[in-house]
Amino acid sequence: MDSIIQQFRMIPTTAVSDALKGMNNLEGTIKPLKEEYKIAGRAYTVKLPVGDNVMLLKSLKEAKPGDILVVDSKGDTYRAIAGDFVVGMMKTLELGGLVVDGVIRDIIDIKKLNFPVFSKGTTVSSGGKNGPGETNVPISCGGVSVHPGDIVVGDVDGVVIVPKEQAEDVLKRAKEKMTKDDAREEKISGNKEEIYKYIDKMIAKSSR
Repeated sequence: MDSIIQQFRMIPTTAVSDALKGMNNLEGTIKPLKEEYKIAGRAYTVKLPVGDNVMLLKSLKEAKPGDILVVDSKGDTYRAIAGDFVVGMMKTLELGGLVVDGVIRDIIDIKKLNFPVFSKGTTVSSGGKNGPGETNVPISCGGVSVHPGDIVVGDVDGVVIVPKEQAEDVLKRAKEKMTKDDAREEKISGNKEEIYKYIDKMIAKSSR
């Protein structure tokens, strides 16, 4: 795993989002199946037609260990793009996670795999295998443009996409944000006088 990915693993999505001014957050309904899931890795993109998952299977052969599969399934919530069998293959191949603007199925068995899946939820219907779609191309997932190699950061609050060309700058700003927030917390927490000062400051700032 490259150094920048390791560093993003230590950063919460909230700080990454703030560093990007809230512009690259996936739709809020895309959440982890378990609250403890935390992902950071390079995006391997998959574009699927509604109800089909052949190109998802193709991506398993192409993606590298640690890559996050980011799947554009057009927001469909009727047919699953994967079940426990396919997700099990992802785990065996040591991929970093699955993010989809759609649904999966076999949720209990997928949770047992302890492989990080971020989706809109679950369904009972399986996907077809007719074959159209593309891999490793620019896509839209959850309302955000995603290019191959972009950095995907996800946790219980959601998923953020960091454009690869901005990665160093975003990481720096996210760390600065965390340092600033820690200092504010240390100064204000448990101190009524400082709380009132902070509130007055924010009100004054907003009225300018």
